[in-house]
Formats: sequence, structure tokens, C-alpha cells
Amino acid sequence: MKHIEFFKASGSGNDFIIIDNRDRIIDEKNLKNFVANVCRRKMSVGADGLILVERSDLVDFKWRFFNSDGNPAEMCGNGARCVARFAYLNRIAGSKMSFETDAGIVSAQVTNDLVKIKMPDPVDLKIDYCLELKKSSLTISSVNTGVPHVVIIIDSIDDVDVLNLGAEIRFHEGFAPAGTNVNFICPQQDGVIAIRTYERGVEGETLACGTGSVAGAVVIAKKLKIKSPVNIKTKSGQHLYIYYKEKQGIFYDVYLEGDARIIYRGDLRKDAWMFEE
Repeated sequence: MKHIEFFKASGSGNDFIIIDNRDRIIDEKNLKNFVANVCRRKMSVGADGLILVERSDLVDFKWRFFNSDGNPAEMCGNGARCVARFAYLNRIAGSKMSFETDAGIVSAQVTNDLVKIKMPDPVDLKIDYCLELKKSSLTISSVNTGVPHVVIIIDSIDDVDVLNLGAEIRFHEGFAPAGTNVNFICPQQDGVIAIRTYERGVEGETLACGTGSVAGAVVIAKKLKIKSPVNIKTKSGQHLYIYYKEKQGIFYDVYLEGDARIIYRGDLRKDAWMFEE
């Protein structure tokens, strides 16, 4: 691997490296280190995650998604929107497409820089239960929107300690061994729901999280009976819209819509992924 063409994309502040791997140009032997190294900010390209686009016998293409620590994840809502726009602009798929993920087949519709994707149906929804922490207890809700999420409703979106509280819940024994993502949501006076997220695999706060926004929308819709679509304001200031249907407490036909920007393209060189420790 001398030079590897890549694209940098951003979905509402979640940024990703996307590589067309349909011809298997990426070395599988050291894949985890490769991903972790090129996602290192200031040392390499830097990103919240990396996406490999590969061939599929079933639909338009298949993706493999990796968090910035090099570990794979089943689903990423903002990453899915970004890869859909990438596939459309590179003529891998039309404006309406479907692609394989570890969470199932995802369908997408691209309209200019907006992408709307159908998300996996939320499962394992639990509302308002107690989680014992080191120094206190906390009322939380949880749901799996392709990956596991905890949702906590708070009074002030600016004052929450996302890093420390998020990390404690993310690694809590109650969610072992896989861990969980952690979302703090705060209803605003204008009906918008503000959100901040601690992301598993990134191990820090990100500017947006698609599956987390869906998790927050499902929990707030269940508790406050908010009608579809739910307007989620992310840390980046960009808005995500979550559409859903609900019957007898079961949420289905869930869609995530927001901006997906292809920022630039370039060539990775060996210096981007080879570091001496």
C-alpha cells in the first residue's frame, strides 16, 4: 500500500475517512492499527471513524465501519448518511440505494447534500430505571438503535460533565462487556431537543451521533409524546431530524435525515499509518 485514495466526509460534525475498497486495496493483516493510526488527530488525517466500501451480491454495496480506536461497530447513523452521499457522487449507486451493514440492510435517499436513511428498528427500549454509580444513583433510559445507547434527560445541556460521567456509564459493569454510548438530552423552549454524546470507541464527546440522536428521539417521544419528526440539535449546531411510527410502545419505520458533506479527497501515504512507538 503505497498510496491510498480517500475521501473525508462530515455528517453534522461527525467526521469520517471513506475508502473505496471494492478492489481490496487495504491490507487486512494490520487493519485495526491502520484504522486507529489514520484516525489520529494531528498525527494523521484524523476522524471519528473509518468506512470501507466493498462489493455486495445483494444490494448496491457493503460497508465495514470502524470507530477511531480501530474496532468495528455494527452501525453509525451519520456515517451511513456520509457513505450514501459518497456512493452517489462516485456513481457506485443511484440517489436511492441500499447497502449492507452488520446491523442489516440500510436504505438511503440522497437529495443534494441532505441524506435520509432508514434506521434499524429500535429494540430493548427501557424507560426510567436506576443506575448505581460510584458516588450517586442516576435515572436513565436505554435503547439499541443499531448499537447500544443510554439516554439521560437533563436540565442544562451546557453544564453536564459529558467526559467524566459519560465514561463512567460507558464502562459500567451493567453494560459489560460491550459497553454503551451515552447521550444527554435537554428539551428546549422551541421544541428542539439539544443533545450531547459520549461515543464508545471514540472514547470522548463527538459533535454529533446519528444513532444517539435516534435513541434520544425515541426516549423523548416515548416520555413526552412528541410527534414525528423530532428535531435534534447536535453539539455542532447542525440539526438532525428523526421520523418514526409508533404503535403500542413499539417504534418502527425510523428515518434519520441531515446534512452529509464530502469535504475533500486525497492520497494516504505510508506516513499516515506507520508510527514508531
